[in-house]
Amino acid sequence: MSFFGELYLRSTLPFLSEAVTAREVDYLARAFADVAGPAPVVDLGCGHGRHAARLNAVGPLAGRVIGLELDALSLAMRRPGFPAIQGDLRALPFREASLAGAYAWYSTLAAFTDGEHMHILREVARVLRPGGRWVFQTVPFERLAASPRAAFRGTLPDGSVLEEESCFDASTGRDEGRRTLTSPEGRCLRASYSLRYYPLADWVRLLESTGFSVVWVHGGLAGGPLDAQSTDLIVGAERRHG
Repeated sequence: MSFFGELYLRSTLPFLSEAVTAREVDYLARAFADVAGPAPVVDLGCGHGRHAARLNAVGPLAGRVIGLELDALSLAMRRPGFPAIQGDLRALPFREASLAGAYAWYSTLAAFTDGEHMHILREVARVLRPGGRWVFQTVPFERLAASPRAAFRGTLPDGSVLEEESCFDASTGRDEGRRTLTSPEGRCLRASYSLRYYPLADWVRLLESTGFSVVWVHGGLAGGPLDAQSTDLIVGAERRHG
């Protein structure tokens, strides 16, 4: 079974409250407030559209947000109010320099190899206009390195039991884990995952080598600096001219 699909949706959505989503949407609205239209902004790995639906409804990105998602089930479950396309981050279905901005949230970029990460960043650079805004959120490398082992067992609101164990290897930057979800009826969904995380210096190097300039680095939704207590790494970059 693929990790990203039914298992991921059913085990992750209960933890993504409307309050959390509202704070993240507020951050993204501020991040793109000065990005002029009418060119669209794409939500890369939009999932069921918890960010895209709100951003497309009101605020600086109203009427300009497009979702891109590979998983068919996520698209089938998506919230109304924004257009979405089924597609792969490694081959973005947009014309060169056709977008004003792009964002990827919740470690969307982590589920690829090093070579694929470089290719994805080049693809984002290709479809953004010069000066286009690129924002992504992930988990700080240092946070994982400080607590490399994690385990969870709990009961979700629908009665399903979620179990997960993972281990982060700082030498490879990979978080390897296994997640199991057992429904009240006894149906079991199980899959392994391998997610790649980079130190900030490596992210800066990757971005600069693929046509971007880093504009800001935040350690959380409040916009403070990245430090040892940060729960998020949020990077804002711009597509360089020329």
